[in-house]
Amino acid sequence: MKKLFTLLLVALFSFGLATGEAGAKRFGGGTSFGKQRQSISPSAPKAPASAPAAGAPAKPGGKWLGPLAGLAAGGLLASLFMGHGFEGIKMMDILIMLGIAAAMFFIFRSLRRNSMPQASPAGGMPYGSDRPAGQAMGSGAPLMAAGTRPAWFEDEPFLRQAKGNFIRLQDANDKADLNDIREFTTPEVFAEISLQIQERGGKPQHTEIVALNAEMADVVTEGDYVIASVRFSGQVREEPGAGAEPFNEIWHIQKALNQPNGSWFIAGIQQV
Repeated sequence: MKKLFTLLLVALFSFGLATGEAGAKRFGGGTSFGKQRQSISPSAPKAPASAPAAGAPAKPGGKWLGPLAGLAAGGLLASLFMGHGFEGIKMMDILIMLGIAAAMFFIFRSLRRNSMPQASPAGGMPYGSDRPAGQAMGSGAPLMAAGTRPAWFEDEPFLRQAKGNFIRLQDANDKADLNDIREFTTPEVFAEISLQIQERGGKPQHTEIVALNAEMADVVTEGDYVIASVRFSGQVREEPGAGAEPFNEIWHIQKALNQPNGSWFIAGIQQV
């Protein structure tokens, strides 16, 4: 019985510390969600416009510190139990307390997911609404019929604005600024980003875009929207003192066909 309890204690401590450790992540968390377009060619991106800055070497075993610390703590407590260091505490009492703590952890996590704020077209910045000057991600010229690339669309101005918004959204994500993020995203994307921020407890973090390149992957009218797909690539440092890591993803940014002067919204992020 004592050996079984010791193994259980080690496992619980390891699991708790491993799941509790959450490093900084860029906007979107390096995952795919929202609108996805498989027709876009996954060709290699262009070289970043600026050379990446030399980063400090990554801390050895950074991602393993949580589990290792859990094993160490569990092992220490196990040795105390085996050496009768806690004679005044009954094993069953501790088992019950650990069971309650584990149940509370999972219940809290479930409630936090269910209480995630939802955005809807009826609130915040709905599809096609006018946005203050300097926030729109492109031209407000009249749109073309579905199935074509709009003749009015110009790549370079759109890409300049897209790169600026990419950096701005990294900062908003670091600050957990949901109001700013809502301004640029569809309800589905906003919900996913909100969940990611809630899962880290809404705490501020710091990510550094070391190098950033943007190129048009595709522009097309599809259904009721014009969709501009921008491939972002470069290098990002997600933790202080860590080395910069490459990223390569496509943002699908859409605009309603029936709102010529409306705004562009990020409808999905697709990892390449």
